[in-house]
Amino acid sequence: MNQHLESEEQWNQRPEQQVTRSWGHRPRRALDRAEAMAPPPATLAASTPLLHGEFGSYPARGSRFALTLTSQALHIQRLLPKPEARPRDGLVPLSVISGCCTLRSHSPSDSAAYLCIYTYLWGRRGRRRAARTFQADGAATYEENRAEAQRWVTALMSLLRGLPLPGEGEISPELLPRPPRLLLLVNPFGGRGQAWQWCENHVLPMISEAGLSFNLIQTERHNHARELVQGLSLSEWDGIVTLSGDGLFCEVLNGLLDRPDWEQAVKMPLGILPCGSGNALAGAVNRHGGFAPALGLDLLLNCSLLLCRGGSHPLDLLSVTLASGSRCFSFLSVAWGFVSDVDIQSERFRALGRARFTLGTVLGLATLRTYHGRLSYLPAAVESASPGPANGLPRAKSELALAPAPAPPTDHSPLHRSVSDLPLPLPQPALTSPGSPDPLPVLSFNGGAPELAGDWGGTGEAPLSPDPLLPSPSGSPKAAPLSPITEGPPEMPAASGFPPHTTAAPVASAGGPQDHLLPPLGTPLPPGWVTVEGDFVLVLALSPSHLGADLLAVPHASFDDGVVHLLWVRAGISRAMLLRLFLAMERGSHFNLGCPHVGYAPARAFRLEPLTPRGMLTVDGELVEYGPLQGQIHPGLGTLLTGPPGHTGQGP
Repeated sequence: MNQHLESEEQWNQRPEQQVTRSWGHRPRRALDRAEAMAPPPATLAASTPLLHGEFGSYPARGSRFALTLTSQALHIQRLLPKPEARPRDGLVPLSVISGCCTLRSHSPSDSAAYLCIYTYLWGRRGRRRAARTFQADGAATYEENRAEAQRWVTALMSLLRGLPLPGEGEISPELLPRPPRLLLLVNPFGGRGQAWQWCENHVLPMISEAGLSFNLIQTERHNHARELVQGLSLSEWDGIVTLSGDGLFCEVLNGLLDRPDWEQAVKMPLGILPCGSGNALAGAVNRHGGFAPALGLDLLLNCSLLLCRGGSHPLDLLSVTLASGSRCFSFLSVAWGFVSDVDIQSERFRALGRARFTLGTVLGLATLRTYHGRLSYLPAAVESASPGPANGLPRAKSELALAPAPAPPTDHSPLHRSVSDLPLPLPQPALTSPGSPDPLPVLSFNGGAPELAGDWGGTGEAPLSPDPLLPSPSGSPKAAPLSPITEGPPEMPAASGFPPHTTAAPVASAGGPQDHLLPPLGTPLPPGWVTVEGDFVLVLALSPSHLGADLLAVPHASFDDGVVHLLWVRAGISRAMLLRLFLAMERGSHFNLGCPHVGYAPARAFRLEPLTPRGMLTVDGELVEYGPLQGQIHPGLGTLLTGPPGHTGQGP
């Protein structure tokens, strides 16, 4: 097998890392047979091998496997009783592994240690969870076998979290930092009311398998999350993750910007796990991670896997000033016309989940309206974010003319309910990964996992039990009891497994940076702005690539490209063509249709002035006051937990 793996050095070479073999009963004969029969490796796992060894299997006795760990995947090849030339499920990409742990037998006479790896492979019906357990039994004593199993867990967890492995040094548990501490906020009414069920059945087990430490809080009302983060002691957390649609994320973001220390608070990494009907940001995260487009539970599992891997990305934020002078911050979109009409009018069909948008679109097409207005924008100085001519992007400036030249934070109520007040029948017993902080007063599952007997197909008492694996690094204190609400200026958290911080209608944000590119509403625009006036079917101002989980509105957009993407459709478009546009948007190919009614422009700031007396405006899917508004993009102001970047289109 070494001959084939060494030929992979053309991809992601890591010459300073050497192959480290584990011991086994039959390292020569069995491994030599496997090496002679090994097929050429797949491109996905192309990298230098880091660990290589022979293991037994559990619960099946008598089988032997050769495991090879690279920076891209785990190779699993059966050696006994019959070697496989092309093993089924023999290549496990790291992107589908949530975590791993060591286990030990209840039997005092069993000197073997056990390595359990949790995977979420793609099947015919979506992702399916599997726990594969291997037996480290090459040494005579349990302590030696345990040390070998720990070495594999440390190496695998380091790769999953993007941490470097020593070139020639010992791979020991001290290489791993303390588990990241996450605050999870779940809206139990998200989607069709299934957010809590999905959280309980899928999210909590997966992030527990990954060894993440977390507290879970259930929100009770609109702006509850906003009130919570306004008084949160940020030094106790490494990230805040919302389990709902885009609305809850918007609450948290604006709550951080409401704080007196907003300049530091807005750097807190934020994550999103899609459990709502509108999951546009999650769709962009899914694409950034290299996964194929997904919806529903598959999208949730994809984003959960990315969250377990860690990794963050700067996030552009759009400050939006409304007609009344109030200001809020958007991470997603500002919409006027057809899109906002569908978004708001489909609220009465919320029980249908994401299908409400399909029904709303059909009804909107049947009663298609046009709106008279004026869109002005400051063109982006650098147009590198725009797609090339091959994408068929309409040239917006060809039809445009130059425009003529010329509150303190509110009191919040304390947290009313946490998950400790709610029934949470997680499978028991839960695995606890040592080295995690002490259990927190609200709720903390530190490395827990579903029942072991269920993983292995056994009955009754599980034959294996959790094995203390990763002691806290020296000098790493245990977590003190955490209070969800605290007074006083918060501090930034210490280093962890996650990357460190880098320097109804939405309620107005009191903080945030100044909009130096925008004159006051109602005053003339400065030179250099471009204006479009006429009748529109829709106007969109987008920051990320997605308008919905399955709508790739701006394929070339990224989280930190520094521009707001303006997209509009003029009156005169037929209903059939408008429908074709949205159908093509699912693949991101709508610009290739060459529709003359579609316009696009990247901008640094914009102003939208509706001249039709009645209509609806939305910011991140929430209805705001109708009237003129304007916005400015603030590059990289926020931080988004995205997981590692992937290759778009690499598959599930």
